[in-house]
Amino acid sequence: MANGQWYPAEWPDRIRALAAGTLTPVAPKRAATVMLLKDTGGGPAVHMLRRRASMAFAGGAYAYPGGGVDPRDDDHHVRWAGPTRAWWARRLGVGEAEAQAIVCAAVRETYEEAGVLLAGTAPDSVVGDTTGAGWEADRAALVARELSFAEFLDRRGLVLRSDLLGAWTRWITPEFESRRYDTWFFVAALPEGQRTRNASTEADRTVWITPGDAAARYDRGELLMMPPTIATLRQLTAYGTAAEALAAAPERDLTPVLATARLVDGEIVLSWPGHDEFTKHVPASTTGGAGA
Repeated sequence: MANGQWYPAEWPDRIRALAAGTLTPVAPKRAATVMLLKDTGGGPAVHMLRRRASMAFAGGAYAYPGGGVDPRDDDHHVRWAGPTRAWWARRLGVGEAEAQAIVCAAVRETYEEAGVLLAGTAPDSVVGDTTGAGWEADRAALVARELSFAEFLDRRGLVLRSDLLGAWTRWITPEFESRRYDTWFFVAALPEGQRTRNASTEADRTVWITPGDAAARYDRGELLMMPPTIATLRQLTAYGTAAEALAAAPERDLTPVLATARLVDGEIVLSWPGHDEFTKHVPASTTGGAGA
């Protein structure tokens, strides 16, 4: 392969079925993912995990900590610091309850998969080391959905630090995919005193890597990634520090990126608006396989 773009073998048939009107798209689930940054001598590095090859969705691909929204986060009043829920609703283009749930998902999933918690005992504080046995027991209960995020914060007397997050972009899984997500991508800086670890059962390794190095290794076909992952890495190369990236987040366009498939001269052209590098040409017939 010319690069490391994740491209499942079943896509061509599903794209053809969607174009023919014989495939009904599934509704995407709400999700959030976080590009966790820390400064290094060579610029900011981002925390990435490699999904286990056995995973049904994007197995073997590098990604950021993230996952689906817990419906309980819509209903429970979460201890909160930073911009108001109304501010986040306007920023994310959703209602206030949904905005809370999406921000909660970003913070919770970062804790579940990387062991990093964007919360503190006061609106201007952040917890320190979270690797102790008690923290791990709570993290495991969150993963098992035995404990809601609101209950976790209340139990520990913590407030969610929404001001430590910056909304970066939004991507929706293509309509021909069997597993679909409406995902908001956030940036955040690694809090002082905390450290990442591979806490995810879905990942077999984690790395801190500069966006430029990760993008170069993708281009050489060494790292497998989904389009939104490599797209956001390329965007992050413009910033010299984690603080610069966070400062740029409020001006970022959150118009959803959704792939389209159209018939052109006997081929189905798969494209992501604004991201020409991901364009694929799929034969309209069932013979010949996927093009480059």
